[in-house]
Amino acid sequence: MNLSAQDHQTFFTCDTDFLRPSDTVMQKAWRERNPPARIKAAYQALELNNDCATAYVLLAEEEATTIVDAERLFKQALKAGETIYRRSQQCQHQSPQHEAQLRRDTNVLVYIKRRLAMCARKLGRIREAVKIMRDLMKEFPPLTMLNIHENLLESLLELQAYADVQAVLAKYDDISLPKSAAICYTAALLKTRTVSDKFSPETASRRGLSTAEINAVEAIHRAVEFNPHVPKYLLEMKSLILPPEHILKRGDSEAIAYAFFHLQHWKRIEGALNLLQCTWEGTFRMIPYPLEKGHLFYPYPSCTETADRELLPTFHHVSVYPKKELPFFIHFTAGLCSSTAMIALLTHQFPEIMGVFAKAVNLVSKQHFLQCIIPKYSKLKEMKTDSKERRQAKRLLIPGTELY
Repeated sequence: MNLSAQDHQTFFTCDTDFLRPSDTVMQKAWRERNPPARIKAAYQALELNNDCATAYVLLAEEEATTIVDAERLFKQALKAGETIYRRSQQCQHQSPQHEAQLRRDTNVLVYIKRRLAMCARKLGRIREAVKIMRDLMKEFPPLTMLNIHENLLESLLELQAYADVQAVLAKYDDISLPKSAAICYTAALLKTRTVSDKFSPETASRRGLSTAEINAVEAIHRAVEFNPHVPKYLLEMKSLILPPEHILKRGDSEAIAYAFFHLQHWKRIEGALNLLQCTWEGTFRMIPYPLEKGHLFYPYPSCTETADRELLPTFHHVSVYPKKELPFFIHFTAGLCSSTAMIALLTHQFPEIMGVFAKAVNLVSKQHFLQCIIPKYSKLKEMKTDSKERRQAKRLLIPGTELY
């Protein structure tokens, strides 16, 4: 609730709220932490001004119990928001305060339209949702913080419009723009799609990877480097939960949110999950020290685990960055060196005691040798002699007879 309140105050308030009584009430509502009090304040704002768009937004998100109810309230908010936005456009050049008010009203309008697009997506009207999102991205291109393009990617994947998905990625999967699991893994999915149906680990190990397969594997490695928690959810090695309201980029919360909405798209493409399963762990061989040095991205932030524990429910086992396991030889060498150094130190500090200890060990070793090793050696020698005699007897046998 604290994070939501911060977001709402950032998007839906400005310094000129005192000029409109309904906005003053809503400013207090966004700061309120008690949901019933927030809903009550929204109704008070509507009593003061029936065209208070932010009041409808609050009711749609916190009082509506179904998507249909939420969509109805968002449509009322859209009607009020468009009216307020046109008034702000006419007054934007009068003072800095009016410019701030226009920015706030723009945020409200874009937020409402995006929510309406998501309602249409949830209710199965996917083409309508795609149209709303495309219009938003054309009309308000600077507002990328709402990640409308990621919602558009998911809707286009549901329509199986892969060419349109590639066009969106060409615009937003740029080195100068912020990345996300949705962008990186969707790019990997499109490259995987071209080779996954014919991919076989046995065949690839014999003939090597083709150029298209190498591109697909590199795309998977890139996606895994950005967020290493996603594959376990896509491959159903970890159980999914409902995604949290807020997510952390490159964290477990983002992985849950991505897998929750995109797992169906990976399953739809034949062989995609098989290729992912065969190749994703190879990323960690490319990045021996992921917390210190990255390959395509900045080093993986070590603070994500703590933040994810605050965002995710307590019953969920938070995924952490897979630590590189050292080979057995290194563990054995370290243990041998440590034990040798300890014996040398003890011999230097307590030479007499260590001398007695060494003699005792030597005596025990001799006794063990006399009791166990020599009898076994004698028995082995007798067996060898016996087998030698049997071989000599076989050479003297008349053909056709048998030796028992």
